[in-house]
Amino acid sequence: MCKEPIKILFLSATSAAFEWQNALVYYAPREYTIYLNGDAVCTARTNVFSLFGLTPNKEYTLTCDLCDLSLTFRTPSETIAVSVREFGAKGDGVRDDTVAIQTAINCLPAGARLLFPSGTYLTSPICLKSHLTIEIAKDAVILGQTSKSAYPIIPAEVQGLRDEESLLCGTWEGNACRMYQSLFFAEHAEDITLIGPGTIDGNAQNGTWWSERKTDPVSRPRLLFFNRCRSIRIHGIQAMNAPSWHIHPYFSTEVRLIDVKVTAPEDSPNTDAIDPEACECVDIIGCRLSVGDDCVAIKSGKIEIANKFHQPADRHTVRNCLMERGHGAITLGSEISGGVKNLTVSQCLFEKTDRGIRTKTRRGRGESSRIDGLLFENLRMVGVLTPIVFNMWYNRCDPDRDSEYVYTRESLPVDKRTPYLGAFTFRNLECIDCEVCACYFDGLPEMPIQSITLENILFAFCENARAGVPAMRAFIQPFLKSGMYFDNVKHLRIQNVKVEGVLGDQLLTHNVQHLIEE
Repeated sequence: MCKEPIKILFLSATSAAFEWQNALVYYAPREYTIYLNGDAVCTARTNVFSLFGLTPNKEYTLTCDLCDLSLTFRTPSETIAVSVREFGAKGDGVRDDTVAIQTAINCLPAGARLLFPSGTYLTSPICLKSHLTIEIAKDAVILGQTSKSAYPIIPAEVQGLRDEESLLCGTWEGNACRMYQSLFFAEHAEDITLIGPGTIDGNAQNGTWWSERKTDPVSRPRLLFFNRCRSIRIHGIQAMNAPSWHIHPYFSTEVRLIDVKVTAPEDSPNTDAIDPEACECVDIIGCRLSVGDDCVAIKSGKIEIANKFHQPADRHTVRNCLMERGHGAITLGSEISGGVKNLTVSQCLFEKTDRGIRTKTRRGRGESSRIDGLLFENLRMVGVLTPIVFNMWYNRCDPDRDSEYVYTRESLPVDKRTPYLGAFTFRNLECIDCEVCACYFDGLPEMPIQSITLENILFAFCENARAGVPAMRAFIQPFLKSGMYFDNVKHLRIQNVKVEGVLGDQLLTHNVQHLIEE
């Protein structure tokens, strides 16, 4: 019998999430059964598991056949719980339920719960409000309208009545931009909870969001968008088929995403799963993400936004998640001008993503773009083409991406446009069935990556690997089963690192000032 204690991750009036306190990657030692007050309620296999359909203000005792410990907890109370059907929502997937849903939200008092029972609720954008819980039942689907005319266009920035005042409203890829309003959104709100296990489906596959992305001058909506909000909790929902990013907290604090599932087709454009931008205190725990772009992309805006608000991405935790397909599992950037600090990623499983841990920045992100002091540990990667990529030459998304300023390998003067990559630690990683490159670190000659530590890592290439480029930068040549690549790095420490099946040298260094191999 295992002796790991169970931690309560999340409690609402009708749902709860728990996490085994072990060092295993994503999965528990074996499948187990959960009992509540002596009755078997579910089986699970992962380190994080959830319970739904609980009764408000009731005491429960949880036991498990994996462990001889028990845990007693009480669900919170609520002011009232109401079905959305009481306000006229039909849930037939044909009639538009927007007015009924919004009316229900507007009418409910603080501390209330709005239930979406079984059915398909066709809707346009819905504005959430403070001190509210939305519960989406197991067989309930909130389905986005496909017509663009159903989504209001919000301005990039509006000027206040006094000259010194302005309000940022719309955004896209780190800039203030006009955008279509998101399917579920909140502005300047607090204490909002969304719980599952039902589904929010953006329905983009049945519209023109993906096919017209390059011709529409207005930025696509997110599925869930929280602008300058506090205390946002999303537990157990399934999010899918967003027009662009699925979950986008923006300049928000205390955001918790627990046991969330996000899916989109492998070829769907810009369908990032979770993109916290310029946020503080973000937890992404027990999530399963499989999308057409980055699984988790941590951002802090481009240089104009960063210079105006000075808000880094700070105090983020990603733990016990499974990330499949997509361009990157954990990505920093490329809109990262506010910087990143206090990030820990642990106990995650990456499967068949193009890259595992990925940082993309470039000249022009600015001196406040300081990414420093990050820890990545206890990770397993299977079929990831290049497990680690830190690239200071990223040449996508910006009008000047092909300019000499971005691509020249000559050392340029350090100025207000120069980004900074500081200290990074990677330990206890197993990366098997790699194809392109074990790891790729490419700093700027005028601003090298300051410190890289690799400890207790296995990189192993698959037999039938295919060549590819590890990073998006100008003039890069394909790699195939290449070793650990480092260019423009100040301090590099490698301890107990193995590279199996490599073609050529295990270690490729250029302009590395201090190297320690142990």
